Amino acid sequence: MFTSYRAGEGYQWVGDHIRPRVRVPEEWHWPVGVSLSMEVGYQRRSYSTDTWTWEIRPIIDKQIKRWYLSFNPTLDRSFHGFEVNKGVTFSPNVKVSYDVTKKVTVGFEYYGAVGSITGFDPLRDQQQAIMPALDLNLSPNWEFNLAAGVGVTGGTDHLLVKMILGRRFNFGRK
Repeated sequence: MFTSYRAGEGYQWVGDHIRPRVRVPEEWHWPVGVSLSMEVGYQRRSYSTDTWTWEIRPIIDKQIKRWYLSFNPTLDRSFHGFEVNKGVTFSPNVKVSYDVTKKVTVGFEYYGAVGSITGFDPLRDQQQAIMPALDLNLSPNWEFNLAAGVGVTGGTDHLLVKMILGRRFNFGRK
């Protein structure tokens, strides 16, 4: 569920997305983690040029002692809105974090949207954001992520805040 705060308007509902994720089991002992997230979502027209969107997000990650590294070469597609004619677009994302304790992790997240896979947008029109982040590992089944940062190109919102509350499910396991 996405919300927004605007001065004079207060908090508003932006839209909803659903993002199931599957991953390669740890028992396979791959050198890196590999998972796939698929997201379908709706956002109100007053907040986005595209109201219905789809995203496929491969996630390649690695935990090295207290350090966590992740790269998400994301592909996006609009089904209703101004960006439909762009087709599939590329949105690279990166996370680097450090486990301060078993429950608290700090780091940086980078989010980009560079344009169509057939030809990237000029840099001034791309979205590029860097966000310091805090992760709380509340239990083996619950996670919390909060990040706030700035857009570094003209095409990006100047102040961004995101929060994720995640629930892990282990189907077929005790």
